[in-house]
Order: sequence, then C-alpha cells, then structure tokens
Amino acid sequence: MDGVHDMGGMHGMGPVEMENENDPKFHADWEKRVFAINNAIGPTKLRNIDESRHARERMKPSEYMSSSYYQIWLDGLVRILTEKGVISEGEMNGTLSAQPVTVSHKPLLPPEAVDIVMSKGATYTRDKGKTATFKVGETVRGRNIHPAGHTRLPRYARGKVGEIMEDYGLHVFADASAHGSESSQHLYNVRFSSVELWGDDGTDGDFIYIDLWDDHLEALS
Repeated sequence: MDGVHDMGGMHGMGPVEMENENDPKFHADWEKRVFAINNAIGPTKLRNIDESRHARERMKPSEYMSSSYYQIWLDGLVRILTEKGVISEGEMNGTLSAQPVTVSHKPLLPPEAVDIVMSKGATYTRDKGKTATFKVGETVRGRNIHPAGHTRLPRYARGKVGEIMEDYGLHVFADASAHGSESSQHLYNVRFSSVELWGDDGTDGDFIYIDLWDDHLEALS
C-alpha cells in the first residue's frame, strides 16, 4: 500500500537522527513490554511477521509521523489482537473491564528457550512454489503497481530498471502472507543504480540492492 511508512526517497522529512551504539536499547520500561508481548505471541500463530508489518502500516499517517518506534509497534499489536478477537475495543478504551484470555499454542515456549528461539528466527524458505521467472544477470524493471494491501516493493523502485544479482530460491511471498495467505515465489537480490532511482541526485557508481519477488518485477520488452 502507498502509505506513510514508505518514505524511501521522499524529501522534507528532516535529518535521520542516529543513536549512539552505547545508548540504551529501550528508553522506557513500557518499550520492553511491547517488545516482549510482540515476541510472546509469535508461537501462538495468531499472526505472522508480514501481518505485523501490515498492521503498523495502517496506522493513521498523522499518528505514525508523531510516534516513536515502539509506539508504532504498540499500535500494530493492538490492531492485530483486536482483529483476531483476542482483545476488544471496549477493553482498550476502558468501557469494558479486561477479560481473561486463553490462547493455546504448542509447543510451549519456556523462558529458558527464549534466547535460542530469538537467535534462530523463523524460516521462510520453501521447497515448492512458482517457477523462477528471471535469471541472475537479467535486466528487469520494478512493476509500477499500487496495491491496496501490503507490498515489499518500495515506491522509489517502481518503474525503475535494475539487474538480478542473486536468486535466493523460493521464499514465502510477503505480499500475500500479510493477508493470511501463503504462497511462495523466487526471491531475488536486485541492484539499482542510484542515478536510475534518484536521477541527478544520484551518484555514478553508487547502487541500491533490494530483495524482491517475482511478482514485483517484469522483463524489459
């Protein structure tokens, strides 16, 4: 979707403020809780990572722009848990007292296993799926699409020409996964010249590498 979150290449957003590597990872205790809740619901299969991203993308633009990183996470969590029926709008706005929640999931994730699971992450490679459309070394163009739902194709790469640098094999297609439907396509690393993307603001010899799926690309006619 063409939402406020897709700000790559946009002007007027001000400087990017970098934090020092010695700065704390969390700036308030509630941020730790948001991080923990987000990861705790993973084993329940209530949502996948792409659904989480799409939930954050649907935040009101004015609120998104004025919110911190974990405030955006919290908004997405509330939206996901409300849509999945785990919590109600009444509980969130205070018109209804908090109700007990029973969410079963197997296998259980004991505290001592958290570090192991977090370090391994999830697997999104697949053995079966759509036949590869492109080959390494092939010149392709980012499709000029404007889907209403989630997409991993940034606006600044749409209609732009790049080169396939690597084929990662079959991976879960994020655009479909964000809406609860799993399909798999080949995922490619595509190199775009900064001049191709930014015109006169680009620099010869500078490149942007973007991981894109088959449905994000088209062959040059």
